[in-house]
Amino acid sequence: MLDNLRSQASFTPDEEELPESGQSEAPKPPKIHRSIDQITGTTDRQRLMLAVMLLVMVCLLGSLFLLITGTVVLPVSY
Repeated sequence: MLDNLRSQASFTPDEEELPESGQSEAPKPPKIHRSIDQITGTTDRQRLMLAVMLLVMVCLLGSLFLLITGTVVLPVSY
């Protein structure tokens, strides 16, 4: 089953696929530049809330990591 896998996987372009010297390639359509609004589909306020929530999560996880590793100790007095 896998005897000729390497020979089957090698790519050799056919003569039909190669452009002739007299023909030019078809022009590619221009690349559409989309803004972050169009990509995510969010409004300004929604993106601000996502950024704030991400900031809070990073701060909380960083503080938790420092407490777990013992780098920072809470001042707890009994």
